[in-house]
Amino acid sequence: MNHTSEPLLTIPRDFRFGENEADALELDCGRKLQDVNLRYECVGELAPDGGNAVLILHALSGDAHVCGRHTPEDRKPGWWDDMVGPGKPIDTNRYFVICSNVLGSCAGSTGPRSINPATGKRYNLDFPVITIRDMVRAQKRLIDHLGISRLLSVVGGSMGGMQALEWAICYPEMVQSAIPIATTAQLSPQSIAFDWVGREAIKYDPNWKNGDYEPDRVPDQGLATARMLAHITYLSDESMSRKFGRELQEHDEYGFDFQRDFAVESYLEHQGRRFVERFDANSYFYITRAMDYFDLAERADGNLARALAPAQADFLVVSFSSDWLFPTAQSRAIVHALLKNRLKVSFCEIESDYGHDAFLLETDTLGPMVSAFLRNQREGRK
Repeated sequence: MNHTSEPLLTIPRDFRFGENEADALELDCGRKLQDVNLRYECVGELAPDGGNAVLILHALSGDAHVCGRHTPEDRKPGWWDDMVGPGKPIDTNRYFVICSNVLGSCAGSTGPRSINPATGKRYNLDFPVITIRDMVRAQKRLIDHLGISRLLSVVGGSMGGMQALEWAICYPEMVQSAIPIATTAQLSPQSIAFDWVGREAIKYDPNWKNGDYEPDRVPDQGLATARMLAHITYLSDESMSRKFGRELQEHDEYGFDFQRDFAVESYLEHQGRRFVERFDANSYFYITRAMDYFDLAERADGNLARALAPAQADFLVVSFSSDWLFPTAQSRAIVHALLKNRLKVSFCEIESDYGHDAFLLETDTLGPMVSAFLRNQREGRK
């Protein structure tokens, strides 16, 4: 790929809305949310005809920083930097890319640790329970604010794919194409169970205090445990065997105690520590609950095709062979429902040992596919 050698610098921006009740965001739970902020980043330039806008939607622990660096000194780029940027598959020389941090998060957008304007205190568990559709409603406000009347594509993996599906059915006239990757139209009982256990781990941390924890005494052990559990679901048995096997981490023989022995144990502990440094426990509650409630078919008495009937977009649906969190069968169910509505659908299952995380790692295979699809969408529109 012809990647530029110039460092790409991106600027976080804030969009505020809902300063009065009339402009408040109406939520699925029946409540309204005022004084909402969405953190977002834009890369590239909007074409004169407005037809090159691509909205990228992030997964559970993601944020608006999809590519590039905020400063030249930043050690790590955005979370999808291999896919997005000048000369990359989602080419910012060609497309105007927007990525916003979801409602309920802790990375700049309004969430449970934000200040409630009505009380002057943190929302914590007084924050309204949100849904994936609520996240998309907030994003729609941002896209309107940016003066974009139609999106060339909405693209996302995992929870981002759920948002892409919501965009296609909630605002069909605004979405030319959608690329849901490694996702599902309905969270499975197994996934709901993993989310529940993760939240229970946080609840039993003595620092949690029913969500009213102090900034300097956060429930880090509970959140780290929740992350370790979730991280196992993002991997595959093949990738864990290849990366760790039964290797010992610190000694040449078993310690015959209950401290770290295996490399995989040390790895998970490291992932838990890293997560606590950048994420909030209450946001974990709200975002995982939003995923639990995600069930498109439920809106149409269990008929997924009928639920997706409003969509008008062309679709590229991608799954990965070793993804047992959102397995290929769930992507096929989406494809079959879209085809029943006579929509144009391309589908590919990519062979990979990386498990669910493959959508972040298999960019050499995923990239050309996404690039070609977007190019066809853009050229077909002209």
